[in-house]
Amino acid sequence: MAPPNDPASPPRSIRKHDDSSDKYFDLSNGKLSVKGFPLLSEVPSNVTFAPLFSSICEPPDAPLALLQRVQAQSHKGGFLGFHKEAPSDRLINSLGKFTGREFLSIFRFKTWWSTMWVGNSGSDMQMETQWVLLNVPEIRSYVIIIPVIDGSFRSALHPGTDGHVMICAESGSTKVTASSFDAIAYVHVSENPYHIMNEAYSALRVHLNTFKLLEEKAAPSLIDKFGWCTWDAFYLTVEPAGVWHGVNDFVEGGVSPRFLIIDDGWQSINFDGENPNEDAKNLVLGGTQMTARLHRLDECEKFREYKGGSLLGPHPPSFDPKKPKMLISKAIELEHAEKDRDKAIQSGVTDLSAFESKIQKLKQELDVMFCGDEKSVSTGSSGSCSCKADSYGMKAFTRDLRTKFKGLDDIYVWHALCGAWGGVRPGATHLNSKIIPCKLSAGLDGTMNDLAVVKIIEGGIGLVQPDQAGDFYDSMHSYLASVGITGVKVDVIHTLEYVSEEYGGRVELAKSYYRGLSDSLAENFKGSGLISSMEQCNDFFFLGTKQISMGRVGDDFWFQDPNGDPMGVYWLQGVHMIHCAYNSMWMGQIIQPDWDMFQSDHLCAKFHAGSRAICGGPVYLSDSVGGHDFELLKKLVYPDGTIPRCQHFALPTRDCLFRNPLFDKKTILKIWNFNKHGGVIGAFNCQGAGWDPKEKRIKGYSECYKLMSGSVHVTDIEWDQKKEAAQMGEAEEYIIHLNQAEELLLVSPESEAMQITIEPSSFEIFSFVPIKKLGTSIKFAPIGLTNMFNSGGTIQELGYFDSEAETCVKIDVKGGGNFLSYSNASPKKCFLNGAEVAFEWLDNGKLSLNLPWTEAAGGISKVAFLF
Repeated sequence: MAPPNDPASPPRSIRKHDDSSDKYFDLSNGKLSVKGFPLLSEVPSNVTFAPLFSSICEPPDAPLALLQRVQAQSHKGGFLGFHKEAPSDRLINSLGKFTGREFLSIFRFKTWWSTMWVGNSGSDMQMETQWVLLNVPEIRSYVIIIPVIDGSFRSALHPGTDGHVMICAESGSTKVTASSFDAIAYVHVSENPYHIMNEAYSALRVHLNTFKLLEEKAAPSLIDKFGWCTWDAFYLTVEPAGVWHGVNDFVEGGVSPRFLIIDDGWQSINFDGENPNEDAKNLVLGGTQMTARLHRLDECEKFREYKGGSLLGPHPPSFDPKKPKMLISKAIELEHAEKDRDKAIQSGVTDLSAFESKIQKLKQELDVMFCGDEKSVSTGSSGSCSCKADSYGMKAFTRDLRTKFKGLDDIYVWHALCGAWGGVRPGATHLNSKIIPCKLSAGLDGTMNDLAVVKIIEGGIGLVQPDQAGDFYDSMHSYLASVGITGVKVDVIHTLEYVSEEYGGRVELAKSYYRGLSDSLAENFKGSGLISSMEQCNDFFFLGTKQISMGRVGDDFWFQDPNGDPMGVYWLQGVHMIHCAYNSMWMGQIIQPDWDMFQSDHLCAKFHAGSRAICGGPVYLSDSVGGHDFELLKKLVYPDGTIPRCQHFALPTRDCLFRNPLFDKKTILKIWNFNKHGGVIGAFNCQGAGWDPKEKRIKGYSECYKLMSGSVHVTDIEWDQKKEAAQMGEAEEYIIHLNQAEELLLVSPESEAMQITIEPSSFEIFSFVPIKKLGTSIKFAPIGLTNMFNSGGTIQELGYFDSEAETCVKIDVKGGGNFLSYSNASPKKCFLNGAEVAFEWLDNGKLSLNLPWTEAAGGISKVAFLF
């Protein structure tokens, strides 16, 4: 999204509001009231309220239109603060209490990941809550409370006793203390639960002036494309031949990736105590390298030794697609054996010889499997390829990829925010890094036990000193850009809060690192070539997103439950969708939501595919080499590797906001979005799992994994959330197409809601298209290609031409397959790319014809119906 045009830079000023007569909030007599209605009671006397603009000292760098918009809404919000007698680096205070009131919230269930939670009182909230939205039907409104950054302190909401909402402000350093905050939480009221998100985060953007909204930034070019990520295909065993064959598989299957992400496993890492100049060997699973550190800023040996042209010649090195799966399977077996030993230790077992013997045996077997794959692509014959014989490494590899696969626009690589999981090895590079012990915030004690956190605490972080953060990122990124890499996926972002004691606290340390990352992104990757991941905490969104415009909105795609629940292969997929849909409500104001990869041959692949089709972001897979369902993929992706992407980011419908679509035994997750010429609702049965506050983990609730019923109505789509869609929301009639059931229904806004029943891990996609009245009696609506999940997204252009002489509809459609429209009368003629063609019309209004994919026309067919 391009920033708004603001050519002149006219004088700016922020009006200070000294007249409180138009204010919606009031704090007095121990009550916080909104529009005269008491919202929070028993508000402590040390809590204060201030209008939005009272604390802004200088005009921010926001575009004038945004500044004016925020100023016009300023009476709808303000800041809560509190004051204590004694200063501290961590202060907790009640903001008041509420009971018997529906709320929706987002909380961190791990250091890196957030998800939704609902309840009815302040005591129902979870630790590390990032925001809470209260339903206030008494005034037909909603109120949001957002903990924010104040000075060097960040904040989060915690549950209190007897309905109290607690706020925790922490600096992350015992050397950084405070006793008073004027703006530690923002409150805002709106009659619309979607407007409130934009209004509130717009106000915070102006107030903090440390981040930018998505509307101010350009999103990466890959958002409307199909791609492949190497993670689940290889984990750490990724190497050039495997990547090559993986991309080639897709191309030969008729679906060409337009972007590639070479995930964890390409870097030069090793462990403390090992040879500082050699890469660690035989790593497979993610947990095995979480204590490893970067010892160079370029690619590891297996990529560094790639010989240019070796995969382009007539005799490329062989690749066994079974090998990565065998290595992963053996590594999982080893991991389980090590877990069994650790459990035995915890239970008091003293004789561990049997456990150690099994572990050593499995390690030896894994080493033997690696040794059988010693052939390097550097030995491959370059044949007749024109690549120079002395061309090696990542540069040669990316060049060969692009030589073979012409449509591969982007090649990204993975790295952790601090370099590798364990940071940068001291003394190994020109950078000044130091191993810092990790200290977790007390608030994280209420979150889920996480192997990654355990490992990071075990090894500490090799932290590049903050004053070198810019040099660190530019050194790494400028090299990557020079060898053909166009972007990075930056992961493990919230380790900074563990190591901030000596660096002015978590806010100041984050500012240094995010400034360096933003500058490097602008300099080396066209300003937008970055996917942020493991970043779902307010520190990142408030401090790290001036430049970053895309990020993950869900936890990882888990193909099975790592804790062993056999049903996790199913219920984890619904959990993933809930993460993504609800997180998009706030994250989507700041970054383009990325719903993450999945695998097309997974048991729930179709379930995932349905959600990705209408999520509004990119579609990418982590398929193993040779493990593809191309029939499924062709419902998501065009042959040229682009996708029929929706125009907005998908959000939960209004009737899902204060419900629990995971284990309340009654709610279907419904998400809405727009296409250029219609709206869409996806209904997904995600029931069967969820967060357990007592066990502090996400677990299965098998009693909820069952058939679920609900309803869908045209008003479930929030048409007014996009200016271009508002007119479609005013239509008198709509045609609904059910993608899975292949049904057509004619409805109006006054029609009864459509009743639906959906199996577990199943879905339906409803396309709503406004009906156009032509002539005296013709009703017409184009639905699109029904062989695509997002059929409405295939319609590129639509024009109606109505005169006394003739009535004509002209439609540009992208893709090949069955094109369907609704028409209550049969056309006289149909034209395809200027030539008259046959069509089929049925009494129920189904008007269809088959469209070819024409490569020369970019897959666009020009269809015209003459009535």
